[in-house]
Amino acid sequence: MNGTKSTVAEEHKLLPAKELLKALAPYRQPKLRRSIFELFITIIPFIGFWVAAWLSLSISYWLTMVFSVIAGGFLVRFFLIQHDCGHGAFFRSKKINDWVGRILGVFTLTPYDIWRRSHAIHHSTSGNLDERGVGDIDTLTIREYRNLSVVRKVLYRLYRSPPVLFVIGPAFQFLLRNRLPQMFNSDKRDYWISAMGTNVSIAVVAAIFAYFMGLGAFLAVHLPITIVAASIGVWMFYVQHQFEDTFWECEDKWQMYEAALKGSSHYDLPAPFRWLTANIGIHHIHHLASRIPYYRLPDVLRDFPELIDIRRLTFRQSLSCINLRLWDEENKRLVSFAQARAIAT
Repeated sequence: MNGTKSTVAEEHKLLPAKELLKALAPYRQPKLRRSIFELFITIIPFIGFWVAAWLSLSISYWLTMVFSVIAGGFLVRFFLIQHDCGHGAFFRSKKINDWVGRILGVFTLTPYDIWRRSHAIHHSTSGNLDERGVGDIDTLTIREYRNLSVVRKVLYRLYRSPPVLFVIGPAFQFLLRNRLPQMFNSDKRDYWISAMGTNVSIAVVAAIFAYFMGLGAFLAVHLPITIVAASIGVWMFYVQHQFEDTFWECEDKWQMYEAALKGSSHYDLPAPFRWLTANIGIHHIHHLASRIPYYRLPDVLRDFPELIDIRRLTFRQSLSCINLRLWDEENKRLVSFAQARAIAT
């Protein structure tokens, strides 16, 4: 498959782009009762495991951590509902989508309006070598890496190391970096309102909890939940785009249809984890038609089985993606540092 010039439609015998998008259009309609039900079955268990984590503090902090990890999984679902709201996919009303997204942003520590804009840019530029830098994981080509100074090579290696990428980085992003609009047009009034409004709301909610249960107990429970959720979220995002035969092209060769199906994986997780991560592993279809609510993505796979094996990754296969660091422009694949060294200059 590496280096092939065939299109994804030819490889997998798909309908042409326009026809497939037209066929997927009916799935874009959210169902109000289902959306409300999805909120309910996410919020109630989250509260339950959060309270269990708090009550278990007097028994064993190891037990608290168990409950915190589970609660962190439900916080990931919070983020993914917020994510669907950002795409206008969870409710038919834009106003309801936006306000539900903003409220959830208080708990996910993510200013909704800033994130929504950043994520929209990610969707419109994913896989475009000339448009990297917003809403994605920094990825260099082999040539770009070789042209770096020694210091910048060390920094890039550090950034792409698992401890930074999946633990330190997510904690920094959600706990600290999200507190300011650290992106395009950061002087724009709307972005500051989004960031500061979220910050004030977080402070109020945290103060209420700290007042009733004590600051130490609140941090002992909620900080691990947040860090677990952040790490899971970044891992999911990483695997969705950082796999060997992903898609990157320069602007003149970049096509959104190819980028969606070739540059986004179908992360085929076991059913419980697929549910907990709100089907976001069906990422190739999501990038192809982002207005489809996450609870309707399995319907698409059922009705279009030819989409199942496109860039499909199992959990075991996804672990090998951790070592991929650089884009090999000649062979059209992500490679490790060791593989990059073996490639002739």
